[in-house]
Amino acid sequence: MPRKFLVIADDSPEFEAALRYAARRARSTNGRVVLLRIMPGGSDEHWSGVREEIQRQQRTEAEALLTRLGEEAGARSGAPPLFLIEEGEPLAVIRKVVGEDPEIKILVLAAAGGSRGPGPLVSAVLKQGAAFSGRKLPVTIVPGELTDAEIEDLA
Repeated sequence: MPRKFLVIADDSPEFEAALRYAARRARSTNGRVVLLRIMPGGSDEHWSGVREEIQRQQRTEAEALLTRLGEEAGARSGAPPLFLIEEGEPLAVIRKVVGEDPEIKILVLAAAGGSRGPGPLVSAVLKQGAAFSGRKLPVTIVPGELTDAEIEDLA
């Protein structure tokens, strides 16, 4: 089975660097890109009707985003990516996804540039370590300001 590169499809400006890097690595290793969109979880039971409508809208938006991103990832990697949409806290969702798919071999994240720090997800992964669901998972942190040429050279 091909090696899978997990990329978290978020709204950060540096996300594009992570996607480009993962797609290029997938191409050079005959792997696949897995795009994961994480939606926030809801908990107010008395607003369940409103929450369900919001979740429906978020899911529709997530599907449209992944479809758009999937075109780019497929063109860059040479294979159509896999799409996942999950709800919950990001690290818990990543642990769940990695635990369910042993073919995911690398988590690819992009770090924010400049004085903004690396970003909340990168910080959380660095703080808690790379042990996901009982197995070690390599994490590749891509500088968010890399150009396409630099990514091509590195990947």
